[in-house]
Amino acid sequence: MTMASEQDTGRREGGRERDRFDRIDWDEHAGGGIGLSASTVGLLASALPIAALAAYDRRFVGEREATFEALGRDLGLAALFETLGMDYDPGSLEYLFGFTLLCFVWYLLVPLYRNPRMTRYYWREFKRNRPAVVSLGWLLVVFAGGLFGPLLLSAPEQDVLLGHQPPVYLSIDATNVARCLGETVGGRCHGTWEYPLGTTQGGEGVFRNVVYGMTISVQIAFITTTIVAAIGITVGTVSAYAGGWVDEILMRFVDIVLSFPTLLFFLLILYIYGAGLGMFILVFSLFAWGGTARYVRSKALSVAEEPYVDSARLSGASTFRVVRRHVVPNTASSIVTQLTLLVPGFLLAEAQLAFLGLGDAGIHSWGQLISAGRSDLAFAPWIVLAPGIALFLTILAFNFLGDALLDALNPEAEAENQR
Repeated sequence: MTMASEQDTGRREGGRERDRFDRIDWDEHAGGGIGLSASTVGLLASALPIAALAAYDRRFVGEREATFEALGRDLGLAALFETLGMDYDPGSLEYLFGFTLLCFVWYLLVPLYRNPRMTRYYWREFKRNRPAVVSLGWLLVVFAGGLFGPLLLSAPEQDVLLGHQPPVYLSIDATNVARCLGETVGGRCHGTWEYPLGTTQGGEGVFRNVVYGMTISVQIAFITTTIVAAIGITVGTVSAYAGGWVDEILMRFVDIVLSFPTLLFFLLILYIYGAGLGMFILVFSLFAWGGTARYVRSKALSVAEEPYVDSARLSGASTFRVVRRHVVPNTASSIVTQLTLLVPGFLLAEAQLAFLGLGDAGIHSWGQLISAGRSDLAFAPWIVLAPGIALFLTILAFNFLGDALLDALNPEAEAENQR
């Protein structure tokens, strides 16, 4: 073969390579126009047992029967379930909470695990903020207590004869106690380790109430943020990327949501259907996503102008792929920070409504415990102080955590603030 023919062959092969590079087959690389990511597939697969258990509960379990008791009987494992103490009876809120935990695992923890280099960078930036590290430790305690506390501790039970028992190392006038469990010295009843944080007027252990209050706080935090994130990210991203009349209509709807009197609407629902934690979460979540949608839209507009987005679009990538692989991931850091700062508002709103007697009296939340102890504040302040301190530390921890995440995940914002 001559030198000229080899050059012609090289040019033809080079042209074919350039044609293949310029005409990317996105269906070949992405598995179709609307393929599911690995995290979504993992979420759906792991959510199937929860969905199956919820369907079994709804279809085959009686109203007065515990779900796991019925499941153990039908599987022929009643003795094993009884030995393990598996008599749990989850409700619809618990099923939803389980699903939101899976969302947290697959869309936050798994991506961090898959990208160890970025995870080390984020942790290195995050731990520079010492108060945030301490706050993260406290939030992990709240999460662990809320998740495993009800499995290790039985629910608080009333016993009026044990009302107003003082905490350990404290004492109360014996005339305010029907029956003192500790020592009575000098006319004062001293606390015992049986009730380390004392008891309420009805004899319920304050410590158990605080632990069960952690469960309520964790459920509020995870479920509300999942609902707000799902709606806010969807509306904000579609509005930014579609533009035109779609953007105008969605933003005007966001204005309506932001101006809607959420508290008055919740009071109306409360009057019609009664108070309930699920109703509180639903109402406040459905009217709290407006700020997130507007924030996501502003970030997505800036990301959509980046060169890599134009390159993906010009290479033939579908709108869905561009949004899923480029727009949403590059706005995720700001979204996580914004959602973290929303949680304290939800926790404080539940506590305020409970304190005013407008919350769900059937749950053991910190707000309900504070409300129950306000009449005994003069001689039994621990009933209010224990849940009040826990609520204060949790809200403060979320604020510290949000600021630290903003600095670690979005250093551009920190640079702008320092100018």
